[in-house]
Amino acid sequence: MSTSLSKTTFEFSLADDMELTQTVTPSLAEDIFNFFKNATLFRWKDANNDCEDRANAITLILDKWGVPNCKGWVFSGAFLRKDYGTLDNLWNYHVAAVLPVNVKGKTDYLVIDPATSKKLITVEEWASNITFQPNSYYFIRHGHYYIFPSAMATKNLWFKRNKRNHRWTMQGLSGINAVSQKGKTQLAFFKKKPLITKKAFYSLMYSNPGFLHATKA
Repeated sequence: MSTSLSKTTFEFSLADDMELTQTVTPSLAEDIFNFFKNATLFRWKDANNDCEDRANAITLILDKWGVPNCKGWVFSGAFLRKDYGTLDNLWNYHVAAVLPVNVKGKTDYLVIDPATSKKLITVEEWASNITFQPNSYYFIRHGHYYIFPSAMATKNLWFKRNKRNHRWTMQGLSGINAVSQKGKTQLAFFKKKPLITKKAFYSLMYSNPGFLHATKA
């Protein structure tokens, strides 16, 4: 079952039931968005900089900060359904970290993705904006899901975080897709690069920015 919105459709079959007991205020959400937008660890201008690794890194940091979060996903129609529909940059899919934000008493799920938007926007708007040719399919999953099996995006078969994909995240933030042959070659020549990235990642995680002391909604 699905419901349509603009150029994208909410895909119930892949979505998690969001039962988050905490939200954040719009002010705190803006501070968090700007923090990650300005963090040099994230190369937002690189359209092919492993979106799953940026999203994973951000949600890991938010978990450490005690900030509720999840992930928004969008798949092209051609990729998910072997039908019409493409995304910008010829992406098969895109993923970004999401904040549950209390807006006038209701929860809006707003996306942290400076690669595609200069401000916080809803998951629906985000998915629609990066849909080049309708249709696409979007949904929300818990932050601990890292990626789906390449052959099939069946809900119950997704891979959760583990030590292996944590390593991939550090490599991805370094601009190295270690799963690819090109990435394996890059690792052979730039072994220290992911180690430098890992240090920068943990520096952000433990930076304790002042805005975190704002009251959650």
